[in-house]
Amino acid sequence: MIGAGPAGLMAAEVLSAAGWRVDVFDAMPSVGRKFLMAGKGGMNLTHSEAADAFVSRYGKRAAAVGQWLRHFGADDVRTWAHRLGVDTFVGTSGRVFPTDMKAAPLLRAWLTRLRAGGVRLHVRHRWLGWPEASPAQPGPLRLATPQGERLVQARAVVLALGGASWPQLGSDAAWVPWLREHGVDVAPLRPANAGFEIDWTPHMRERFAGHPVKSVTMALPDGTTRQGEFVISEHGIEGSLVYALCAPIRDAILAEGSARVYLDLLPDWPAQRVRDEVSRPRGSRSMASHLQSRLGIAGVKAGLLRECLSRDTFDDPAALAAGIKCLPLTLRRTRPIAEVISSAGGVTLEALDERLMARALPGVFFAGEMLDWEAPTGGYLLTACFASACVAAQGAAAYLETLRQASERY
Repeated sequence: MIGAGPAGLMAAEVLSAAGWRVDVFDAMPSVGRKFLMAGKGGMNLTHSEAADAFVSRYGKRAAAVGQWLRHFGADDVRTWAHRLGVDTFVGTSGRVFPTDMKAAPLLRAWLTRLRAGGVRLHVRHRWLGWPEASPAQPGPLRLATPQGERLVQARAVVLALGGASWPQLGSDAAWVPWLREHGVDVAPLRPANAGFEIDWTPHMRERFAGHPVKSVTMALPDGTTRQGEFVISEHGIEGSLVYALCAPIRDAILAEGSARVYLDLLPDWPAQRVRDEVSRPRGSRSMASHLQSRLGIAGVKAGLLRECLSRDTFDDPAALAAGIKCLPLTLRRTRPIAEVISSAGGVTLEALDERLMARALPGVFFAGEMLDWEAPTGGYLLTACFASACVAAQGAAAYLETLRQASERY
């Protein structure tokens, strides 16, 4: 097992429970570092929504990930946590959390159970690929250790090395060229659950960076719409609503150089009501006071209107009302992959069989974020990492059993 994040540890648990000896190697000084980082704001384990809606969150890979989830879905995540002695609850958003909202106690209990099951953890062991060999016979694993380089022969290996986000926590994508050299197709790694850059004016950046924009909808040119909230950043926008639409926005920027989204600042108000309120006489009041008193628009929402609409628009009630209901934002760039929550791209599913074993490398299985799928935040990422790990580990166990039976015949 290479990689001691959630996918690697889950694969180790499944293989150990099946009776196989398991060694887990990780480059970092301790295991589960990104798992702990993700839990700093509250450990979101999974989501409670209905299965069909849950699976749809995986976009173009929904069919494949849906198959993984048959092995380990959202309910299984909660059961798994409960068996570790960690109770969970469903938040108002439908997200599922440990009752104490923390990742560390869960990880400690998990590692205790893994060690009790015979899993051996080796930290500061960085995988360096394979020695020179034919593509179909990669040979032993090369590992850099505190005592120098060593070779480890494994009859089967599960690679769970993460993508390319937060490389300081271990996911540095160094594995990409090694897999390509051995005939495994790897799609380019791209930012996912990322913020986007907007060329704010100095006033907008200095006055509103860090401010949340609540109770809005965001729409794409194709009509795709989501409701929620996001945050103004120094560079542009970020947050759950942005992450939910990250993939099509990112792809539009890659294809066209920029992307346009449209905000409805008052999604619960009919357009005609907004127009009526804006059109009411305001007397000596400023437009800012008028918007605040009649529509409740103030602070960061008012700032967005001033940032994105021309001065002339504020003298035209119909145009201003239209801007409130459909405010254009031009997104220029995606934030760097190293700082985003997760990454898309990776080992293509077409390069693997249904057990997540590489067609070009018998005995080499893959799990977690290094596979070519993506999902928004909300528990979907962790659940699919666990699910893919179960599929890969079950595949590895079946492969090892086949080898054992073959050796017994001879």
